[in-house]
Order: sequence, then structure tokens, then C-alpha cells
Amino acid sequence: MWTSENRSKYDRSKLRYPSDLSDEEWSIVGSLIPDAKGGGNKRTIDVRAMLDGVMYILSTGCQWAALPKDLPPRSTVNDYLRRWDEDRTLDRIHHALYVLCREQAG
Repeated sequence: MWTSENRSKYDRSKLRYPSDLSDEEWSIVGSLIPDAKGGGNKRTIDVRAMLDGVMYILSTGCQWAALPKDLPPRSTVNDYLRRWDEDRTLDRIHHALYVLCREQAG
């Protein structure tokens, strides 16, 4: 049943897009994103913005060319999506969220 406490907990109206991660969600999954590889240039992108871009594509199903301009460039988001799929980062995020949901459910 929706209570005012539940409504405020799941309210996404303060986020830029409903698919964006809240601060609480980012605190859970942010540590699961791998650090930049050593060697080359330092990572200059905002990893959270990158994950927001990935979440936007996955939740809306929009075409890559329709990715909003206030998100990182579509080619960069696409590169990170492929990289995180290949190195199983997305699987680790999914598993961590699954475990958390199961623990909360009892």
C-alpha cells in the first residue's frame, strides 16, 4: 500500500530524468564501478553521469541519436555500456541490487 512515507521514498520528481540514480542509489552502486585503468590519461568523465546515460537508454529504449544533450556524448555512453557489459560490471550491479532487495524483503 502506498503511504506518504513510501511515496517520498520512491519520488523521482526531483531528479533530472526518472532513470537518473538518486544519491542513495549511487551510494550502493558507485563502488561497483571499476576504477580507471592505469597507464594512459586520467579519467575525465563523470562516471555517475555515464551510468545515468546508460540507465536512460536502457529504461527508455530510445535511439542512441535521441540521447538528450545534457547527458554525456552518445558515443562515450555507448563505449561504457559495452565495456561494463564485457567486464560484467552490469552483472555485479544487478546482483548487488538483487541481494539488497532480498535482504530487505526478509
